[in-house]
Amino acid sequence: MHHDKAILVLGAGELGMAVLRNLVRRVGKAPGGSISVLLRPSTLASTSPDKRKDIEELRALGVDIVPGDLAAQSVAALADIFARFDTVVSCTGFVGGPGVQMKIARAALDSGVRRYFPWQFGVDYDVIGKGSAQDLFDEQLDVRALLRSQQKTEWVIVSTGMFMSFLFEPTFGVVDMEGKSVHALGSWENAVTVTTSEDIGALTSEILLAEPRIVNQVVHVAGDTVTYRRLADALDTLLNLKLHRTEWSVPALKRELAEEPNDPIRKYRVVFAEGRGVAWDKQRTFNAQRGLDVCNLEDWVEQNLSVDQRSAI
Repeated sequence: MHHDKAILVLGAGELGMAVLRNLVRRVGKAPGGSISVLLRPSTLASTSPDKRKDIEELRALGVDIVPGDLAAQSVAALADIFARFDTVVSCTGFVGGPGVQMKIARAALDSGVRRYFPWQFGVDYDVIGKGSAQDLFDEQLDVRALLRSQQKTEWVIVSTGMFMSFLFEPTFGVVDMEGKSVHALGSWENAVTVTTSEDIGALTSEILLAEPRIVNQVVHVAGDTVTYRRLADALDTLLNLKLHRTEWSVPALKRELAEEPNDPIRKYRVVFAEGRGVAWDKQRTFNAQRGLDVCNLEDWVEQNLSVDQRSAI
């Protein structure tokens, strides 16, 4: 615990809340430990019931709320905020458009914090490389290069694959419950690594507090690594269905992207269909090596596609 007394989490979306709950459980009781969250002033002033509920939960958990705006404030202003903490964990997602991830990383380095967890909760950008269909990924590689170019601030990257729930997002189009169909991205043998946001929150806390300390490395976790065939088979079996199966080839997905070159969902589909850096062996993950329980594909389907939803399908 020597270095991680004061921890700042950036953002309280689905992942930020999961990280905060788990950190409070683990650190909140430690003498001298403090957990804080950076929230936009507009979020703090919001009257939306969901936002109010999250803010009330954070206050009940004893999380300190720090006002700040990652998109609007300068690197220097953000560095001033970060400087009060030992560890900064970015849970912001791709907010604020291009350049914001680099800006946050620069602020973290300039602030002199001891340790930084950038927003890299996703696929393995090193394997995918520059110039992929999803241009947001190039900035993720620039962030990695920046962190690797220096020795002062320790960094940890947590590669989680896709959020489990995103695999079932109607807009993503892999699972279409309305249309009783499932689409393979690239091929039925192609695989994708998926982890629930709750598990990412728990595992990130474990990684942050692990002894011996984890320093300057990419740590892979996985709730599950599944082929599109296993996904289709699991849905058929667990929901007692016979989903219509269609394979979406890489050339077809690239043609669709060419028609709508700015569509982020079409960009993602191409990257996942290409199948590089989007799946890794679950046995070799941090959670498997530590024997930590995670929610796998079948668990998720059973917990989230309830009997009511099944009969509505």
